[in-house]
This record gives sequence, structure tokens and C-alpha cells, in this order.
Amino acid sequence: MKLVSFVQNGATHIGALVNENSIVDFSQADASLPTDMLGFLKGGKTTQAAAQKAVDGGAKTIALSDVKLLAPIPNPGKIICIGLNYSDHAAETGQPIPKFPIIFSKYSNTVIANGENIVLPRVSNEVDYEAELGFVIGKTAKYVKAADALDTVAGYLPINDVSARDYQTRTSQWTMGKTFDTFAPMGPALTTSDEIPNPGNLKISLTINGETLQNSNTDKLIFNVQQLIEALTEVMTLEPGDIVSTGTPPGVGMARNPKRYMKAGDVVNVTIEGLGTLSNPVVAE
Repeated sequence: MKLVSFVQNGATHIGALVNENSIVDFSQADASLPTDMLGFLKGGKTTQAAAQKAVDGGAKTIALSDVKLLAPIPNPGKIICIGLNYSDHAAETGQPIPKFPIIFSKYSNTVIANGENIVLPRVSNEVDYEAELGFVIGKTAKYVKAADALDTVAGYLPINDVSARDYQTRTSQWTMGKTFDTFAPMGPALTTSDEIPNPGNLKISLTINGETLQNSNTDKLIFNVQQLIEALTEVMTLEPGDIVSTGTPPGVGMARNPKRYMKAGDVVNVTIEGLGTLSNPVVAE
């Protein structure tokens, strides 16, 4: 299933995207289903099976045009990001291949949905794009071995790890350049993990105004999803709804000659095989 969060008539709902134009509203399809995404994820396989039954049973749909999509997880507890996780991206930025995952965080203020505006802050002239595979945790995880790690994943989604390079490079810590408002577009949907048996072999690309600037495959990740979960859960407990963004392939704007940063009027699309396309206009603050 492709799970979505959305607003209709001032109320927030969750449901399933059944084609490009229609949504099954879980609250209408089955009153026993949770009404928020976090509750849905906590319900695990039982809740997902009930939702799938409602979708397969021909539940009434509503037009996508009649609702406003939210990010699939509108207010995640954690947004954990991985730096320099494609060897060719490390090379293009002149960095050595990391021996351990490089971790930084974003916050909920950065989260926007498919179709919402990426806002270029007035204090930065170097706002870059980064297409990334994101995954969402489905159950509490601590000290999880890589061999068991995929069992903790609820699903996958495209993410754009927007980055203000002039702020990111001010210090050795990247947080300030990564956490401006609107700097974590994600969606349009959370594709459940049963539809993505191998997250380590997905085509990933990014275009701006139709021009392809990134084009790779997640088989080039230095640390794959399973390894990341093992490393992270050695340190922290991952909870349902936590999001991990796995890093970006080569082709970012800061590594181009000439450099290619986003500008007002651009439309940025992140497409990942099996997950769909995340599309966001770019505007000035």
C-alpha cells in the first residue's frame, strides 16, 4: 500500500493512495482503523492487514484533488540523516569513504509535503538539493542486528535533504545548514515494506525543471538500510514513525562546475523506483 496523510474539510485523515488520482479514507472504510499515521504504524501487521482488506474490498474512494496531502509522517519524533553514504558522492565532494555512518539530524520544522514550497531563506545563497531514500520505523527497535533489521521497517519514501551549503560549512557540525524551515520535503506516500523487498536496489534520480541532475541506484549505498539500523540501534531506541534518510548520490549542486543551486521558480522532482515522485516548487522567502 501507499499510505498517505491528508486534510479534508479541516480534519486530518490517513488512507491509501489507490491510483494517481484517488484515496481510500481509512476512517470511512473501516471505523476500527486508527485515524493518525503513528497509531496506524503502532498497530503493525494486524492494522495493515485490515487496511489492505478495506482497499481490496472496493472501499469508496475520494478524489486526490479534493484533499490536501500532508507529509506521510507529519510530525516525526526523529529525523535521522546519513552523510556521505554513496562512494561516488564522497569522491565528488573530496571526502574520504567513511568507516562508520555519519549521522546528523533534522527537526519537524523542516518537514513539508509533496507539492508544498521549498522556501529559499533570505540569508543563504547556496541552497542545494539532495535526492534520498528514506525509511520509516514501524516498531520499537534497540540492539537490532542487520539480519533482522528489515523487520523493523514500516515502509519507504522519497526525501529531499535540502541543504544551505554556506551555513553547513561554517563549522564541522552540519545542523544549521540542514534545518531551515521546509528543508525536508518527503512523500507523496509511504510505500509499505511488503512492496519493497529489497531497498538496496532501487533507481533514484532528481530533476530540476526536467533536467536530470542526479541518477543512481541504492545498490551504491556504502551503508545499506540493514547496516544503518544496526548502527543506530546500538546507540538509540528507534520508535514507530522515526524517519531515517539514507544519503544522496552524486550530482549535487555544490559539486558541479559551475555550481548549481536551487533558485526561485525551479520545480524539483525526486523519483525513486517503486515509491513514486516527490515534486516541490521553489520560492524565495
